[in-house]
Amino acid sequence: MEYNTSRSKMNISEYGRNIQKMIEHIKTVESPEKRNKLAKATINVMGQLNPHLRDVSDFKHKLWDHLFIMSNFELDVDSPYPKPSLETLSNKPEQLRYSTNNIAFKHYGRHIERMIEKACEFEEGEEKDALIKLIANHLKKSYLTWNRESVTDEDIAADLETLSKGKILLSDKVKLNHTADILSKSKKRKHSYGKQQQSGHKSYVKGSYKGRKS
Repeated sequence: MEYNTSRSKMNISEYGRNIQKMIEHIKTVESPEKRNKLAKATINVMGQLNPHLRDVSDFKHKLWDHLFIMSNFELDVDSPYPKPSLETLSNKPEQLRYSTNNIAFKHYGRHIERMIEKACEFEEGEEKDALIKLIANHLKKSYLTWNRESVTDEDIAADLETLSKGKILLSDKVKLNHTADILSKSKKRKHSYGKQQQSGHKSYVKGSYKGRKS
């Protein structure tokens, strides 16, 4: 009777114990020609056991890499691909670098900052004024969405001036949407979305019961 403690270590358990035994056997074969033949046969079996790898680019290359890893890099056969080494396997991946973009006001987001940058490039005129008012209203809406506190048009104008680095000054004549209207519309959208979700759930339940009766 064979116990797990007496068996060789499986570096990749997904292929199973039989594949591991096949690889261990190939290592003992003296004839290079026979070893190569058995290695190719083992690769074919490994591919059949893991059909999901067929959708992976260079899946044959991956199978050969797994073959050498499972042999503890001791298998002496000819591979159509560069043989991996223990050193490359143990190398740690490069640390993921996060975006270094500094966002002045996180509740506004990076996209609105880009819109402001574009608005600064517009020539003076009605089109630029309309865009600035649209951006200012969006800033006010975003502020209320995240903070749920009352905010004045003067506060929004100050933030807009900061975000544009002093290039955009909101005129005192510009009247932004009222706070009450923005919050009211937000509540209505949430209420409407909630009703849609509830209605969809009821329809699903009814459909389920109809399916059971039939």
